[in-house]
Amino acid sequence: MEPDPRQPTDSFESEELTLTSDTGKPSRTPDADQARINEQIEQINETAEKLRRDQPSLGDAKLLSRAIRELRYAFKVFAPYRSRRKVVIFGSARTPPEMPSFQTGVELGRAMAEAGWMVVTGAGNGIMEAGHLGAGRENSMGLNIMLPFEQSSNSVIAGDPKLVTMKYFFTRKLMFVKECDAMVLLPGGFGTLDEGLEVLTLLQTGKRDMVPVIFMDAPGGDFWKPFLLFIREKLLGDGMISPDDQSLFSYTDSVEEVVKELRTFYRVYHSMRYVKKYLSLRLHKPIPPALLEKIQANFSGILSGGEFVASQALPEESDEPNLIALPRLIFQFNRRSLAKLRQLIDLINREA
Repeated sequence: MEPDPRQPTDSFESEELTLTSDTGKPSRTPDADQARINEQIEQINETAEKLRRDQPSLGDAKLLSRAIRELRYAFKVFAPYRSRRKVVIFGSARTPPEMPSFQTGVELGRAMAEAGWMVVTGAGNGIMEAGHLGAGRENSMGLNIMLPFEQSSNSVIAGDPKLVTMKYFFTRKLMFVKECDAMVLLPGGFGTLDEGLEVLTLLQTGKRDMVPVIFMDAPGGDFWKPFLLFIREKLLGDGMISPDDQSLFSYTDSVEEVVKELRTFYRVYHSMRYVKKYLSLRLHKPIPPALLEKIQANFSGILSGGEFVASQALPEESDEPNLIALPRLIFQFNRRSLAKLRQLIDLINREA
């Protein structure tokens, strides 16, 4: 009898996977983690053998082979730079240098580099080139895409070892989302909308740790205003999103406001990690008692049990020794109220 295709007959264990930036993590793996990494690699090898037995089509085999090779190389390229915050700048490849949004991209890239951040773009022309021009080659990283038209690496990042060229949009998007600490969307086309809406979906559903998402116009511009009006009138108005979901993104036409928001977001908050039934918010400074009391009163609705606890690292977090000294806010998060979680982080950054 054939096995029920709905059952995990290949012993595939479902795991809760959340995309998270590796900023602050060491580029080299502690020896204590190597056994766990070897176990994961062995699972990849086992899956490859199962694929061989499945006798896949050539197209399926090529897709899987190329995807894993692209991701392996991209991980290798980004690993040495994981100690630095990174902002992804999206926007149209067709934006000429004389356009105000191009100049805004240059100013934004320069401001973020001056703030100590690296600038990641799609490595093409237009807004992507603008961000790299402002940041400079040493502060730029690129994730290019192979297309039969239009897309080639811009002059700033071309030939740089921090440039990765990928065949598939899905592997490229995974790297953008995984490696970024913030995302800024300047005027752009389908690709810009695709990236922005994907990361909002991941934030809304808890598949990506919290990061700022900013829709940005050139000073006095109005490219995004009809889109944001559509969100309010149709998505929110028709009940497709909740009012709190508007906390997951912001809008500005000021470079200074972008830099201020990104700095503020990481002023006290550092990062987050799920540990079994707990969520651990890693912070740059401890939560004062008065603020903890305010959090207990205003955010109890996001708990699945227990209460908020100002604490040190959980024992399971000892595998990240460079973060072990950071104070924590630990609680049982219901994993549904993601926009409220963003509001909690904003409160901590304002009042801690």
